[in-house]
Amino acid sequence: MNTSLQDPSGSAGEPPPAGRLIDGRYRIEGRVAVGGMATVYRAVDTRLDRELALKVMHPSLAADTAFVERFIREAKSAARLAHPNVVGVFDQGTDDSYVYLAMEYVSGCTLREVLRDRGALRVRAALDVLEAVLAALGAAHRAGLVHRDMKPENVLIGDDGRVKVADFGLVRAVDSQTSASTDTILGTVSYLAPEQIEHGTADTRTDLYACGVMLYEMLTGDKPHTGGTPAQVLYKHLHEEMPAPSAAVPGLAPELDALVARGTGRDPAQRPDDAGAMLAETRAARSALTEAQLDAVPPRAKSAKEPAGTPEPRLTEAEQGVTPQSMTAASPSATPAAASPDAPGAAPPAGSEDRTAVLPRPAASPAQDADASYARQAHPQQGFAHDGYAAYGEGDGLGHTARLAPVSAEPPPEPPAGPRGGRRRHGRMFVAVLALVLVALVGAGVWYINSGQFTKTPAVLDKTERDAAKVLDDAGLDVRVTRAYSTRERGHVIDSDPAPGARIRRTGTVHITVSRGPHVAAVPDLAGTPLTDARRKLKSVGLEPGVVKRKFDEDTARGSVISTTPGHGVKRRTGSAIALTVSKGAPVDVPDVVGKERRDAEKELHDAGLKVRFAKQRVFSQEDKGSVARQSPQDGETVAKGGAVTLTLSKGPDMVKVPDVEDLSADAAEAKLKKAGFGVKKHRLFFGDTVFNQSPDADEKAPRGSDVSIWVR
Repeated sequence: MNTSLQDPSGSAGEPPPAGRLIDGRYRIEGRVAVGGMATVYRAVDTRLDRELALKVMHPSLAADTAFVERFIREAKSAARLAHPNVVGVFDQGTDDSYVYLAMEYVSGCTLREVLRDRGALRVRAALDVLEAVLAALGAAHRAGLVHRDMKPENVLIGDDGRVKVADFGLVRAVDSQTSASTDTILGTVSYLAPEQIEHGTADTRTDLYACGVMLYEMLTGDKPHTGGTPAQVLYKHLHEEMPAPSAAVPGLAPELDALVARGTGRDPAQRPDDAGAMLAETRAARSALTEAQLDAVPPRAKSAKEPAGTPEPRLTEAEQGVTPQSMTAASPSATPAAASPDAPGAAPPAGSEDRTAVLPRPAASPAQDADASYARQAHPQQGFAHDGYAAYGEGDGLGHTARLAPVSAEPPPEPPAGPRGGRRRHGRMFVAVLALVLVALVGAGVWYINSGQFTKTPAVLDKTERDAAKVLDDAGLDVRVTRAYSTRERGHVIDSDPAPGARIRRTGTVHITVSRGPHVAAVPDLAGTPLTDARRKLKSVGLEPGVVKRKFDEDTARGSVISTTPGHGVKRRTGSAIALTVSKGAPVDVPDVVGKERRDAEKELHDAGLKVRFAKQRVFSQEDKGSVARQSPQDGETVAKGGAVTLTLSKGPDMVKVPDVEDLSADAAEAKLKKAGFGVKKHRLFFGDTVFNQSPDADEKAPRGSDVSIWVR
């Protein structure tokens, strides 16, 4: 196993050879699988003496910090999940140029290989696999993680039949940034949810979309959306509804159609909140199915007589995805040489997006056959056989351990033909042909009853009434029209019943609702109406109260509406805003009461129709103590009748001692008096500049702000 591997960029990376001891602990036994990012080896933990899978990043990529961080993130994320349906991660580390993960070793195959060998699964098998996957994702979602890359390649089926989910390399925390880079969309195109394609974002409901696609594929043997290029597949996921499985497999129960539709709604809000919720819905759907519905053989299921390695046609580029393959930990117990890619029946090359490079599984041992036989005998209700695999469940809440184990697929040998064998053979052939014809007729009848007489309601929303009627008539459907007011353009369809894409009989009737255009309302007469009542009346007719302006009006009570803009009776579209002009009451000129005694000022204001308020604090002023020092609003201002005027009462003059300024220069005396809070009056005699007299005299008290006279000579 010392072959040189090629990384996606084409540069050679030298893998660790068989027998090498990685990190002084893990001994390489042999190569299991190769991907675009890493190689998986079967290894032995020499400390604990146990077999495990060692996932080693290609050395050429180990120098890229982004790759290494993603690799380490996988280890940390998966290590948080202790669940029987999740591939466990034991260790992570670095040894020289090798960055590795030590993972649980799962000897077996992938769901992709099962689908490639068997085409499609019986309903019972498909639901068992889905429940195990949802149980694993439920544990991840409860831990706050999103897988983001669910596909059949990441669903492992061990030789013991246990189903496990692998490859949490793309995992992200639910509340962290989950946008893909601008250069790439992580995941495989066939399983990408619309929000991943359009916005590059993912949450728990993104995993459910991939599960819905996988359920469709298990039931029908085909992917729901295919195309010649990845762009065509992406376009269909974005713009087309998910087809119902029963359209491809007539006779499938409606509960299965509903389950696929729930998981694959184009709007994430149409899907369950997380895997736990979808698991509950899956179990409810199973309980509604009969045994016959659960065990029905799908048309694309291949006969168990076919060799397990019968190749399927290679997938198109659109189905292979757009990014390098993340590796799983699945592995067989032997590692034969890889077949040539050009050999007949060769599987797609390792690392391609449509499959995980897992080598073929060896034949089941007698002990395994005995275990499978015991499962069928010990679990007659839970156990089932499907296309060479047997499954039995051990449901334990969200931890689901559905198992798929090999069972004998050899048909009993036919007795040799005797002398009359040819005649018996012709008779049996006639009976077989007759039986096939009857089965075909019955199948056609069942198909017609369940699907043939139904079609999907065409999408006619926002079309004109005429165009919508033509589309429905071309589909063979009758039309009934009702009309309703709407903000959409008059004459356009605003609703249909059944909704677009819903199931309807081919002779059914579709009820469409056509817009009458915007509904209009007349502005009510609100003159004299209190503002609160006016607002309520506008809303009752579908209009909105707009800007409120206020002005004095002698004829309208204060707080009531004087007029509206537009005026009474004018029609406006519902939702339009109507401006209101509200009365401030009759105007009153405020009288001057400064300097008046408190009682006299209060009476004068009351006589003018005004209310009086007094300030809590009094102030020094030239007015006598107890009289009005100032008022607000002031004399001459206009207020509404009934409005309030605030009065501030005087504490009387603030008496201050007059400083001595005699014998000072005129300028010095003036500065000293002003600093003490007085005004200055100068009286000059002759041409001198010295103060020889002052009034009031020094040390006398005078009201602050009053004038002091000085004489200069």
